[in-house]
Amino acid sequence: MTRYLDMVDGPEHVKKLTVPQLQELAGEIREELIAGLAKAGGHLGPNLGVVELTIALHRVFNSPLDKFVWDVSHQVYVHKILTGRKNRFRTIRQTDGLNGFALRSESEHDCYGAGHAGTALSAALGMAAARDKRGSNENVVCIFGDAALTNGISFEALNNIGHTTRKFIGILNDNEWSIAKNVGAISNYLNKLITHPRYNKLSRDFEAFVRRIPRGDVAAALAHKAFEGMKGALTVGMRQKHEVAMDGDGRGGYGSPVFFEEMGMRYLGPIDGHNLPLLISTMEFARTCDHPIVIHILTQKGKGFEAALKQPEKFHGLGPYDAKTGETPAAKPGAAPMYQDVMGQTLVKLCQKNNTLVGITAAMPSGTGLKHLEKAMPDRYYDVGIAEEHGVIFAAGMATMGMHPVVAIYSSFLQRAYDCIHHDVCLQNLPVIFCMDRAGLSANDGPTHHGLFDIAYLRCLPNVTAMAPANEDELADMMFTATHLNHPTFIRYPRGAAEGVPIKVQPALLEIGKAQVVQNFSNTGKRKVALFGLGPLNSLARKAAAQLAAEGFDCAVINPRFTKPLDGGTHEFFGNAADLVVTVEDHTIMGGYGSAVLELLSEKNVSTPVVRIGWPDQFIEHASSVDVLRARYGLTAENIVAKVKAQFGEAAPKVTTLIEVA
Repeated sequence: MTRYLDMVDGPEHVKKLTVPQLQELAGEIREELIAGLAKAGGHLGPNLGVVELTIALHRVFNSPLDKFVWDVSHQVYVHKILTGRKNRFRTIRQTDGLNGFALRSESEHDCYGAGHAGTALSAALGMAAARDKRGSNENVVCIFGDAALTNGISFEALNNIGHTTRKFIGILNDNEWSIAKNVGAISNYLNKLITHPRYNKLSRDFEAFVRRIPRGDVAAALAHKAFEGMKGALTVGMRQKHEVAMDGDGRGGYGSPVFFEEMGMRYLGPIDGHNLPLLISTMEFARTCDHPIVIHILTQKGKGFEAALKQPEKFHGLGPYDAKTGETPAAKPGAAPMYQDVMGQTLVKLCQKNNTLVGITAAMPSGTGLKHLEKAMPDRYYDVGIAEEHGVIFAAGMATMGMHPVVAIYSSFLQRAYDCIHHDVCLQNLPVIFCMDRAGLSANDGPTHHGLFDIAYLRCLPNVTAMAPANEDELADMMFTATHLNHPTFIRYPRGAAEGVPIKVQPALLEIGKAQVVQNFSNTGKRKVALFGLGPLNSLARKAAAQLAAEGFDCAVINPRFTKPLDGGTHEFFGNAADLVVTVEDHTIMGGYGSAVLELLSEKNVSTPVVRIGWPDQFIEHASSVDVLRARYGLTAENIVAKVKAQFGEAAPKVTTLIEVA
């Protein structure tokens, strides 16, 4: 039986199908999403929720002439399927396959790349302004989630839309979830809108209206008049009931239009985001508007897959699963714990003994491991939503009042709050502890999520102590040590499974700025090599040392532990004692740990050559595993050995390449 999906190789084919055929297509796309992601995983839930929305976009608008700007863009799988990438869909997030996010270099239909929330409104407004400036007439459609409204950048954009352009279409995809359940006043406000009886009736009336009335000026005028009156009456009542009056006379102090219209955008909705005919009619109506408009649609994250509906947080983004049941493989007995779980469980233990500690996450309780604290001690747990800047300054404020906040944010996401780290935490020398998950590669996600720059962006800041544990036991030691410091502390560790070493019952208090000598010179060889392996890559240094020893080299292995302050004595000693120094780090070479070692040795007048092993000066692509990328870029024991031997004139360096077998 021929599927409609088999007939669609581009947006032009979507336009040729009837609405009933498009509804069949929606079901086929959901089947393809569920089956296609089962083997390797991906962002299943968000994409199941935007199937009808994406079909309607391509039915009404003309990509790539018209621009679709997706916030975060992890929900572009359906868009990719409909824009000529259907046959490659099952390569998504795999080595040399499709990227899991919008990527400008991948397709002309991806007009803007993104991996973090809150960017779409600003980017889309920039496109609209450029369009107006050059006098063209393409549509710019911004698809943003309700979670994006917890991010300050979104409000900065909304503040500018009304007086920057007259032609702008925003689609608020409201599924009540980002990754975890949305929190805060904005989420509560949207919930009031969609649950208020009069708004629900208005939504039904609008649906019937759009189905009956031909699009055009009359439809636009009547729709606006109906919504203007109802929203004004409703929101005054809502604000009088739920908010403190600002003008002292009980009337509220805001005026009548709802939030988006206060921002200069006409508001339509909320409407059913899975009603394809209604979506098409509404978008056709929006296309005719000569003023900014936002369409508020309600969708179900995980629609069409029972397991995803029941566990939306789990199915936001996950690894392999059973396409029929949704079950994921159980952890193997004796498997090493995940770093984020070690962090979360350690924090619970520390909080039980130290009442000044609290945990803060930016909408990532599971990904950061703070779900353990939320469950065990909810009164010590804060979720600020996707608002990293606010989270950091919020922590700074708590620190001024005698608290010791632990901010758990991915390394790449923390970049968004760099000024806050600098100005609000480090400048004031406040005791905020930063646990930076995903330091290193987030292999499937790619360059928007790799945490390869934090050593460089932190080591230039005064008052900072920065650490990198070699294993999970050392992570616990570093967290315990950080609670004894009275200034900003940063701990970087990778995504995924730890090393599998036992964790002590009582963590150790580490000496600040003191490295650990894992293996000293044996003084039996003539070619002495000192390998400084930072963090989890210390295991790589040890492996390379064993291979070099088998070839007659005398190797020392050092675990630096600290990237700031560096252990000047240990680095200087081994720099003088060795014939060659090798630094190994899961970070970009530019400005990283190896650069700091070069600076230190230069200041100490140590002339021993230094070989730096790390990531090159480029953005690293995605792949199916960390091992694939490390092999591709030379972060392997074999490449370390080759580079060492080349320094001694024994062989040319050779970067090994791992070839995957499908």
